[in-house]
Amino acid sequence: MSSKKISSSENGESVKKEIRNHKDLEVWKKSIDLVGNIYNITDSFPNKEIYGLTNQIRRAAVSIPSNIAEGAARNSKKEFIQFLYFALGSLAELETQIIIANKLEYINNLDPTLEDFKFVRKLINGLIYYLKK
Repeated sequence: MSSKKISSSENGESVKKEIRNHKDLEVWKKSIDLVGNIYNITDSFPNKEIYGLTNQIRRAAVSIPSNIAEGAARNSKKEFIQFLYFALGSLAELETQIIIANKLEYINNLDPTLEDFKFVRKLINGLIYYLKK
């Protein structure tokens, strides 16, 4: 990913931030946090699920920041956007699997996790919108 400047507004003041790589992206940072949360949630799943649902959920979660990073390393905005769509697909897959885990009563309170998904989805869509401009 080439170096880009992104303007944002904090408390009404314009702030310019230079994006050097995927580690500078808020969406990547939040998706990394999401992976940690997912690992914590799945730690309490039954041992019989270690090679089933637990593994699937963790792989989908890891795929989100991985696709963001891979897309950011590509040579074009078009490719980056494509990988952001892959990240959205992984997020949808993860959400589905977490809902299944909730139905199986492996998760007690689904609301905070669904809010995390909503926030990461909003960040990914925002970055897609920004890159398409």
